[in-house]
Amino acid sequence: MFLIVAKYLIPKGYRGMAVFPFVFLKYNQDKENPVFVNHEKIHLRQQLELLILPFYIFYVLEYIIRLIQYKNKDLAYRNISFEREAYANENDTDYLKNRSFFGFLNYITLKEK
Repeated sequence: MFLIVAKYLIPKGYRGMAVFPFVFLKYNQDKENPVFVNHEKIHLRQQLELLILPFYIFYVLEYIIRLIQYKNKDLAYRNISFEREAYANENDTDYLKNRSFFGFLNYITLKEK
């Protein structure tokens, strides 16, 4: 994993973005934020499991489905299974040690969280 501060690559309203094997950060201080870094590490693991390109296809398709479902960008984003897994476990720095393969599948649901 390579942490790179790239303020202008990060979309407005976000602090970071994982693009295997890089994590792009908006703010330098997030390099020292264990919760933020763990969230992005979870995304890197998801990307590896899906062999990178399929991750992005699945991510965008699920976002579109959630956008139709919720008619709200933030709710759509928060309910993508990859994001739900990362947000639910970002505080657990041991999560990736115990995480099951394709763990994001446990977070696919049609219900709002």
